Amino acid sequence: MARLRLVCRRPMPFLNKDSFLDSTTFTALGLAEPLLRALNDLSYAEPTPIQARSIPLLLEGRDMLGIAQTGTGKTAAFALPLLHHLITEPARPQPKTTRALILAPTRELAVQIGEQIRAYGRHVGLRHAVIFGGVPHKNQNRSLSRGVDIVVATPGRLLDHMEHGSLRLDEVSHLVLDEADRMLDMGFQRDVQKILKALPMRRQSLLFSATMPASVAELAARILKNPERVEVTPKAITVDLIDQSVHYVDAGRKQSLLGEILADESLNRVIVFTRTKHRADRLALQLEKHGISTDSLHGNKSQNARQRALQRFRNGDARILVATDIAARGIDVPNVSHVINFELPNEPENYVHRIGRTARAGARGIAISLCEPSEESYLRAIEKLLKQPVAVASGEPSKVFTPPPGRGKNNRGGGRPGGNKPYGNGARPNRSSNNGGRNNRRPDRAAA
Repeated sequence: MARLRLVCRRPMPFLNKDSFLDSTTFTALGLAEPLLRALNDLSYAEPTPIQARSIPLLLEGRDMLGIAQTGTGKTAAFALPLLHHLITEPARPQPKTTRALILAPTRELAVQIGEQIRAYGRHVGLRHAVIFGGVPHKNQNRSLSRGVDIVVATPGRLLDHMEHGSLRLDEVSHLVLDEADRMLDMGFQRDVQKILKALPMRRQSLLFSATMPASVAELAARILKNPERVEVTPKAITVDLIDQSVHYVDAGRKQSLLGEILADESLNRVIVFTRTKHRADRLALQLEKHGISTDSLHGNKSQNARQRALQRFRNGDARILVATDIAARGIDVPNVSHVINFELPNEPENYVHRIGRTARAGARGIAISLCEPSEESYLRAIEKLLKQPVAVASGEPSKVFTPPPGRGKNNRGGGRPGGNKPYGNGARPNRSSNNGGRNNRRPDRAAA
């Protein structure tokens, strides 16, 4: 096994928390000149808080636990120092190996990270490959055959390549786990464990997560050595910059109420969230029938179909995008005017992720929730997390307790068939959202 060196040629003095915030330019952070040129090309003026705090630590070669949500600039926070290390370390990848590995839970997030690495590395000669399921292996095998500097991958497809001998991980010197909480929620824990066993012990490891449940804390303790903890809580994004409201409504009236809301043409780019893939498809179909240009985004769609839906939404060809939580994670679409929760999430953290889609880069946003009686316990949990009530736009809470939809741990699974019928047939339980511990399934092949 080749000996790996993790120290940067130009080590920087350790910076305390206050000095992180004083570093107001990327130049002051000590990044390599080709990266600074790329940032200038992209009109990046100054680092975000997560970038200002993380980059100096990572340039030193430290392990890091980053707690930050999407929209905080966390991809640049790990991608820029990673590229800096690979530029300054005198090594080239051997065939069927990679020098750095970035794990992401969904195909969309992997593609987005790959696009950002390409943008930041436009002035350097590094090679990277994005590996995910749902597409043939052939092109991915070709990319990996001569070796790459960076692999961005979903866990299931990465294991496929490892098992078929098209990629070895014994040369990895830098590891990044992005959105670790989502990765474990999707059932990737066993796959991640297998991948970790194939990695060298000497490496720099980073773990980013929006939340810190016990499972993520255990994973961090296992893979990180004396890590620095960097936490950025975007309270302004979830509260100050988003006008939130809720309509209390009977399940049977959700369809008509959604139609009334969407009749306002000022809602020109809207993401509507559901808990299940089946409901997302039915809702998109009904909106199309009523003359509203709509696409849906969920894990049962092929990769090409998902990318087409996103492109239509970005271009304005589709005014509405109906999405599930997992499919929408990691997607950054600018100028989303509204987020509508047609179904409230059964995990309050997902509400934060959802509404954050409409307040990007300091812009204001609007989030509207439709709450039927069976979802009122979800709303109470959301308000507890936000530490404030959501303004009531219409209706009032029911006076009779109604059990939340779904059964099993954490009430995951969505509504029972026929239990909520905005368009007639109701929704199947979303069995893919909680596989009951059956981690031998590969979620990135079909779900996400």
